[in-house]
Amino acid sequence: MNATTITSPHRSVRPRGDRAAGAAEAAEELCAAVFTSLRRRDQRERGRQYVRGLLAAQGRKSIRNIAQQTGPGGAALEQSLHHFIAASTWDWRPIRAALSQYLGQSAPLNAWVAQPMAIPKGGEHSVGAGHRFDPHRGQMFRGQQAFGMWFTSAGVVTPVGWRLFGLGEEESYEGCAVTGVLDTVRASGMPTRPVVLDIRDIATRATLNRFAEARVPVVGRISPETRLLVTDPRLPGFGAGTLPARDILQNVRGLRMPVEWADPELPGGRRTSLVAAVRVMVPDPAPGRRREVLLFGEWEAARRLPTQLWVTDMVRTEPGALVRMTKTAHRVSAAAGASVQEVGLRDFSGRSLPGWHRHVTLASVAHAARCLGAAPAPAPAAAPAAPATPLAPAAPTTGRRVVRRPATAARARATALTPAR
Repeated sequence: MNATTITSPHRSVRPRGDRAAGAAEAAEELCAAVFTSLRRRDQRERGRQYVRGLLAAQGRKSIRNIAQQTGPGGAALEQSLHHFIAASTWDWRPIRAALSQYLGQSAPLNAWVAQPMAIPKGGEHSVGAGHRFDPHRGQMFRGQQAFGMWFTSAGVVTPVGWRLFGLGEEESYEGCAVTGVLDTVRASGMPTRPVVLDIRDIATRATLNRFAEARVPVVGRISPETRLLVTDPRLPGFGAGTLPARDILQNVRGLRMPVEWADPELPGGRRTSLVAAVRVMVPDPAPGRRREVLLFGEWEAARRLPTQLWVTDMVRTEPGALVRMTKTAHRVSAAAGASVQEVGLRDFSGRSLPGWHRHVTLASVAHAARCLGAAPAPAPAAAPAAPATPLAPAAPTTGRRVVRRPATAARARATALTPAR
């Protein structure tokens, strides 16, 4: 059985001028809501100017290019924006948390998605730059390696958190990604939702243990060679010791079932894959940390090996729902490919790590404005609103600042993007 595609009528697209106007309007509302942690009025104004410049500037989003889009001011405004990003003392973390809360009030969060982002840099003057291997693409490059944490709902796909890899020898690639995700989830103060780790071979024992300790449900990519224990005595491989994940799935390929999912690259199109799932245990020398997880695989062609292997602690969730949840990562990839460059997420140049964080935070606000300002249109089917397994309760939010605002045009657009249930 091969994957199939069913097409549907083409979706309407708002003219470029209207999209720009919608993004600008959404940006004004977003800035008013998420910059409240900036105590001084001039800082809030500089933040608004920077976001507006990111949306308006063409080509590379240098500070000079951004300053030229925000009105008269010349070199003085450029210097002021440079200081605001590179040398000021304002904290970007409350802005990221406020952005998550704003989006959550506009459209309910379905799942967080973590993906790596390679940032090519040719010079020696960028923080975290070096010769790196990008596991996501399987190739070497020179530049920075970052992890983006994306908010996904039925109609909104936008980054809300970032972490830069390679700043210390003590932190692994895997550890950097997991820390970035868990920091974003905790800081948001939102009810617990699943995390999709769309990072190659990320679902190791250490990763799964950290998510279990944080009481955050997770779905992550697993290496085909990872050795696991089959726990169901009725299935092949039980009692045979540890087996590679790919072999475990091949042994149960007779249990595969077709699962249909929405193709984010073809609005209205749907594809079908074959899916099988089996309960397994990740070997751990500490008996108290041994727990059962669900290994599931996806075949795009019946006679070939599985093309995608995932593992999750949501063992009671129906495999078809899990596969559709993983497709949220495809929506993130599609959104990143279409708009990351347009808001300059890769364009920061400098040695300042705080400066990099401030730039990508404001670029994330611009990305959210661009998303919220888009024309209402049918969105691909999103991950299920709640997995079958009861989720851990959200961390207490006593004392957290919650962003509240009236129903505005941008919020109405986000609501219109959410299909009726």
